[in-house]
Amino acid sequence: QVQLVESGGGLVQPGGSLRLSCAASRSIFETYIMGWYRQAPGNQRELVARIMSGGTTTYADSVKGRFTISMDNAKNTVYLQMTSLKPEDTAVYYCNARGPARYWGQGTQVTVSS
Repeated sequence: QVQLVESGGGLVQPGGSLRLSCAASRSIFETYIMGWYRQAPGNQRELVARIMSGGTTTYADSVKGRFTISMDNAKNTVYLQMTSLKPEDTAVYYCNARGPARYWGQGTQVTVSS
């Protein structure tokens, strides 16, 4: 079993920045693809960004150039740096690990509003 714990969400004004963190309970980055998803009310959960063990990253078109995913292997932590935030980025953000099994975190709320 793997536990994923997200943190870093909150309320921010449009144009602001936030950094989300996802701490894994053990070292899994060599065998799992790590990703951030989000789900806004009334919408399906969607992929925001993911990162593979070699560092290859993928982003949704809507966040390219504004969000950056990274990982710290020593801390078993994945980050999502979000800049130039827009109201449409408002959602619950979930950390995901995909590999031999699939794990989700509990989610962290991000609200972009003036």
